[in-house]
Amino acid sequence: MTLRRGLVLGGGGITGIAWETGLLFGLQELGVDVTEADAVVGTSAGSVVGAQVTTGNTLADLYAYQVSTPRPAPLASIGPGVMVGFAWSMLRARGELEAFGRLVGQWAVRRAAAGRTPTVEERFAAIRERLPVQEWAGDGRLLVTAVDATSGALRVFDGSDGVSLVEAVAASCAVPGVYPPVPIDGRPYIDGGARSGSNADLLADCDRVLAFTPVDRAFGPMRTAGQLLGSVPHLVVSPDADSVAAIGKNVLDPARRPASARAGFAQATAVAPLAREIWS
Repeated sequence: MTLRRGLVLGGGGITGIAWETGLLFGLQELGVDVTEADAVVGTSAGSVVGAQVTTGNTLADLYAYQVSTPRPAPLASIGPGVMVGFAWSMLRARGELEAFGRLVGQWAVRRAAAGRTPTVEERFAAIRERLPVQEWAGDGRLLVTAVDATSGALRVFDGSDGVSLVEAVAASCAVPGVYPPVPIDGRPYIDGGARSGSNADLLADCDRVLAFTPVDRAFGPMRTAGQLLGSVPHLVVSPDADSVAAIGKNVLDPARRPASARAGFAQATAVAPLAREIWS
């Protein structure tokens, strides 16, 4: 019997992209190539990595970029003001997940309209730079998550609805209050992490699931990847102590990218036996 294997790539900022890339490359070097998954869910940072690995980019090339010296760039952060916006939206949502997405989404729209975020065009340029191939693979394997800022509902992009890969990934990476909501089909979309750091439940129909989650927390109505997968045989991997130290306090700091990638690569040694057991 052929097993249907799923790969979850969770959110976690610039350092999350680096850590996931290092982990994936480290596993591949140890003989566990999980990029061959039958289905890949990408949320925020994970949508970038998912887009990269499903469109033919080699992990060796992706890793080489992650460990290269970052170019000088404006430094973004999820600062106190943004955290207050998140907390106030969560409080007002009273435990309803879509209500939180709607409230934090509307707050993000107002913040962008006030000029407190980069422009949508600037974000598209940043996403294009991260995607060597900017077209969907066409096999339907990649599921990119975002949240409708008007309704709070989850939307999943897979390339079948005319939405470009750049638009989908930009929407999935639109951290509320830090980056602007992305307009798609006349509606604003924000980071898929406004529903879940992993959205792992989208792969609940798989026989085996590996979840790589830089930030995997249960907060308010949000659930961890393990909680979302329930009885599905799975392995959830989050940064170990060395990776946490490498990532640092600001997940959007490009200067932390090389160390985060190297830490993910090193962590693969401990993860490989467990990943191989699940994947086989």
